[in-house]
Order: sequence, then C-alpha cells, then structure tokens
Amino acid sequence: MIRFDILTLFPEMFDSVLNCSLTKRALESKVIAVALHNIRDFAAGRHRVTDDTPYGGGSGMVMKIEPVARALEALSPEKEGAIVILLSPQGEPFTQRVAEELSRYRRIILVCGHYEGIDERVLLHLIDRELSIGDYVLSGGELAVMVVVDAVSRLIPGYVGNSESVLIDSFTTGLLEGPHYTRPREYNGWKVPDILLSGHQKNIEAWRRRESLKRTLARRPDLLKNAGLSEEDRTILEELGAEKNNTDDSGA
Repeated sequence: MIRFDILTLFPEMFDSVLNCSLTKRALESKVIAVALHNIRDFAAGRHRVTDDTPYGGGSGMVMKIEPVARALEALSPEKEGAIVILLSPQGEPFTQRVAEELSRYRRIILVCGHYEGIDERVLLHLIDRELSIGDYVLSGGELAVMVVVDAVSRLIPGYVGNSESVLIDSFTTGLLEGPHYTRPREYNGWKVPDILLSGHQKNIEAWRRRESLKRTLARRPDLLKNAGLSEEDRTILEELGAEKNNTDDSGA
C-alpha cells in the first residue's frame, strides 16, 4: 500500500476525485490511502492567515512558511522515509518515469502551492522535490496533486483491474500507444483494420508495434531518442520516414 498525505488550503476540492471510479475502489480495498490536511489548521491567530505580502514589494501574496512547517512537523516525514513534494509551475517536469520512481515509496507528502508562490525557505529546507505537471499556471496546486496521485496510484498492484494494461501505456514503453478498436466491426462505413480480426497474434503484435512507432514519429518524435529501440524498430522508422517523404513529394 502507498499513502498520500496532502497539504492543502482547500481539502474539499478532493471530495469528488477520491469518491469516484478506480480511486474510490482502491481506497476501499486499501491499495492506497489518502489523508487530507488543511494548512489553515496550522496557521497562527484567530483568522488562520496563511499568506502575506512579499518582501521587496511586488504583486500578489506569498504563502507563509510557518503553517507549512508546522504541518510537516506534525506529519514527521523523516520518521517513515516519506518524500515531501511541492507542486508548482517551476518544478521539474512530472513524467511517467517520475511516476514510476514515486511508486516505490510507501508514503508521499504532497504540498499544494498557492498565491503568487510559497516562501523560498520552504523549498530550501522543507521540500525534497518540486514538480510541475506542465508549462502553464493553475490557480493552485490541488489539480496538479490530483494528477500525481492518479498517475502514481495506477502503478500500484491492485489499483488497475488488468495490471498488464499499465505495462503498455503511452510513455511506459517510451512510445505512444497505437490505435485501439472495439465492437462494432463497422460503424458508418468506418471499419476495424482487418489485421485485428485475423486471429494471428504475432502479426497483430507486429502491427501494433508499427502503429505505435508511426504515431510516436508523427506526434512526439522527441520520445524516440530515449525509447530503447531495436534494430527492427529502426528499420520500421526508416520505412515510415520514406513513406512520409513520398507522400509529401506527391502532394507538393
């Protein structure tokens, strides 16, 4: 089992996510555990203020260090070997490889950033890792934390019904997945490729590999340099490249 402790100003944002679909079943079967901690509960004063104006001036407000520090002290991450992660636009990219790394931990503490940013001393002294889910800015870290929890959880045995499906997900193999089809065999004149109806599993797997390479080449060619390609894969990519060049030339 893996446990997620989430430090947030808005714990109610997680209600629907934690009570739906695979996540709900995983919580009920104790494949994962999630604990929500309201950062305001650790703020001082009657009004539980968690932000203040930035030193040196500037726009926006900055999340204070004290409530975050008190929350982490209460959770004692060092005693259980937990990793503490802040979600922010400035962090390292969250990828499938990072999700796989995190899935090896038994406890992950996730801090949701807010306002203009968080006091830099949190990053310097209290955080083990800073992650970003993309090159854009959200109103808070809650949505990003939901993404991380889901991506990591589905790698835990028992979370996904068919564990083999996780092994062929896009990015897990270094490539994008190829196309999928299901019933009906024909709809509105659009047919399922004959190869998938042939029953010849070896040919089907070869087709799927080729389609995966084709899709990756077309949509995310940057992934190919780190994909661990075989000689057969490289031959297929050369053929696909030649086909594309011929198509481009004929359309010129």
